[in-house]
Amino acid sequence: MASVLVVEDDQFVRSALIRHLTDASHTVRSVGTALEALREVAHFRFDVVVLDLGLPDLDGSEALKMLRGITDVPVIIATARDDETEIVRLLNAGADDYLTKPFSVEHLSARMAAVLRRARSGGGEAAPSSVLRVGGLAVDPLRRQAELDGVRLDLTRREFDLLAFLAGRPGVVVPRKELLAEVWQQSYGDDQTIDVHLSWLRRKLGETAARPRYLHTLRGVGVKLEPPGGEARPVG
Repeated sequence: MASVLVVEDDQFVRSALIRHLTDASHTVRSVGTALEALREVAHFRFDVVVLDLGLPDLDGSEALKMLRGITDVPVIIATARDDETEIVRLLNAGADDYLTKPFSVEHLSARMAAVLRRARSGGGEAAPSSVLRVGGLAVDPLRRQAELDGVRLDLTRREFDLLAFLAGRPGVVVPRKELLAEVWQQSYGDDQTIDVHLSWLRRKLGETAARPRYLHTLRGVGVKLEPPGGEARPVG
């Protein structure tokens, strides 16, 4: 079972979540503010965080941004906000999933199980026992580490999953639908999610979309990773 941090300021909701998650054999810690949540993840290892947006000291979206600065732990947003633009913004900001209040504990448990499966799968099919090398890139799926020209890359969990998946298919154009299915474990989604993560990954690889070195986007087709000097002919 999972180690869960519940970040919820409503004492009634918090108590109910703790009770039901504990009954489901999860280990649960809980806090009522964003600052307490940051202290918790800095000192304890969690498998998943359930984050309320309406916190008394800091809006949950800001708390998410701060959490993503110190940990890659999967985060499920619990929100009464059902605006699609806001939800997409939160997913692009690093949330792994969201639930709109009110929700059942069974629904939360199902979402947690799905998020944990994605986190533990590593997001790729490449053999975990071998280091993937593409030019100056070295990606080790087993240790979940990546280096560029001998320098360790500081990647989020999703950035690593995306890089490892592409590194296992050097020079192959991977359709966006396949990336969503294999890296995000989603049958559908917003292309903006992929674009945001590609942008972050490019920045850490020292390149831009206008001047790519490893990551090449073929408009209307997909994305491929190849060493500098390889051919990448834009399409469309």
